[in-house]
Amino acid sequence: MKILSIQSSVAYGHVGNSAAVFPLQRLGHEVWPVLTVHFSNHTGYGAWRGPLLAPADVAEVIAGIEDRGVLGTADAVLSGYQGDPAMGAVILDAVDRVKAANPHAVYCCDPVMGDVGRGMFVRLGIPEYLRDTVVPRADIVTPNQFELEFLSGRTTNSPKELLDAVDVVRDMGPRHVLVTSVLHGDVPEGCLEVVAVSDEGASAVTTPLLPISPNGAGDVTAALYLAHLSTTGSPETALARTTNTIFAILEATLAAGTREIQLVATQDAIADPPTRFTPKRLR
Repeated sequence: MKILSIQSSVAYGHVGNSAAVFPLQRLGHEVWPVLTVHFSNHTGYGAWRGPLLAPADVAEVIAGIEDRGVLGTADAVLSGYQGDPAMGAVILDAVDRVKAANPHAVYCCDPVMGDVGRGMFVRLGIPEYLRDTVVPRADIVTPNQFELEFLSGRTTNSPKELLDAVDVVRDMGPRHVLVTSVLHGDVPEGCLEVVAVSDEGASAVTTPLLPISPNGAGDVTAALYLAHLSTTGSPETALARTTNTIFAILEATLAAGTREIQLVATQDAIADPPTRFTPKRLR
């Protein structure tokens, strides 16, 4: 595929495009990374340097790709953290331009806004903007459980409640929803689930809950799910391949004792996903 990926970038470590581009390339896809920031490192360190790019500058980069006559050949647009509505408008405009030229192109949005234990960590108004403006325009969304609850306005304390919440989000527009970091009463102790829901049904993969929560894992997850879903056409296969690769990355990161996910060290698990965990049907 050809993928237009509009995300942040860091020189050291792996978040945003610095987490998504390499796995996509390792899977054999062409990626056009458009940067929204270029920082020295991710903000989880508490200090960083580098520029936050203006939405107008990001739009200029996309316009330059369009000038080459290739923007319409993109098969997908991928986005993650959106710092303000102006940047979101640039991303949605790019989606419109791509889809106008290629109606089969898809938009995958990782609606980054918060997480359990941290609450919302984006600017005021961004969660509502994502819910009301961005998510309805997406074909694929990859929220974590906390973000799903905000988007749907529902609690998710059981499998039924989780699927009901996903259905609310799917009624907004996206046909594919991948919910990460799922913990509810039916998930075995010491485990977590990742759930994929589409018109074909719903499936979940259960993995051990590792004592690690590094930055960038969600960015890789969204990229991998987009790639595997688009190339296989099977949400269940995409779920299995994505979760097995992510678990391998997290396991290697834990073993290495680093704050940065071990993408390069686990590139074989990216190119050839393990088959350790298999999906189960939920409906």
